[in-house]
Amino acid sequence: MSKKTVKRIIHGSIAFILAIIFLSPFYVLVTNSFKTPKGIFKDIFGLPGEYFTLQNYKNAFIELDFVKTFFNSSLITIVGTALIITTSCMAAWVLARNKTKTSKRIYLLFSIYILVPFQCVMLPLVKFMGQLNMMNVWGLIIMYIGFGSSMAVMFFHGYIKSIPISLEESAVIDGCKPWKIFFKIIFPLCRPMTFTIAILDFMWLWNDFLLPSLVINTPNTLTIPLKMYYFFGKYTKKWELATAALVITIIPTMVFFAFSQKHIIKGITSGAIK
Repeated sequence: MSKKTVKRIIHGSIAFILAIIFLSPFYVLVTNSFKTPKGIFKDIFGLPGEYFTLQNYKNAFIELDFVKTFFNSSLITIVGTALIITTSCMAAWVLARNKTKTSKRIYLLFSIYILVPFQCVMLPLVKFMGQLNMMNVWGLIIMYIGFGSSMAVMFFHGYIKSIPISLEESAVIDGCKPWKIFFKIIFPLCRPMTFTIAILDFMWLWNDFLLPSLVINTPNTLTIPLKMYYFFGKYTKKWELATAALVITIIPTMVFFAFSQKHIIKGITSGAIK
């Protein structure tokens, strides 16, 4: 047996063991979501078997008020992600094409802001937004734009620098306005990086708990993480409902990532090559 074959076997074995370690919690979560309480207490690691039931999902769906909660999370996530991408790409384009001392300083501020922990500005920000009567869903989206723009601007800035400026010069000669140059040329060419940032921000906004817990607290505006927090407080000992609720809440993220993973890989690799 050659050394190359031995290395492949070792690497494959390590990968298989790591896969089991990382997937085992998900396996326990899914299998127990289909069990009755008796089935969970009898064998937490086994398959549902005779204790199989779909009632857990029906009860969890109703108790979570999933349609309303899903709408709230979708509104915040989709609108927030779209605005972060659009405004950040615009800012990065201006900073990349206007090579002045001011633009360099502004870009440096965006870079430094990434290093500022959210906890340092959490209380002053919430107080300020409260004074503006923006402690609601739209105020939360505005705050997300502020927190997400720094990373997005850095990503777009590096990507836009690789786009030939001759394309924009040709468009100017043809009489294109700046907004048309951006939406017809720059933004479409940034598609791989756009998908990368969209996936990262989507998963961040969808799963975020801390900021929504500080800004929104009315029953009609709760996001899925907040609703799950209150759900667990109410059904601490009902693991069959808890596991079913968790599976329901992670399905949208898994579906989104499954359809978009090739774009994030393409965005990262193309950004590295360029």
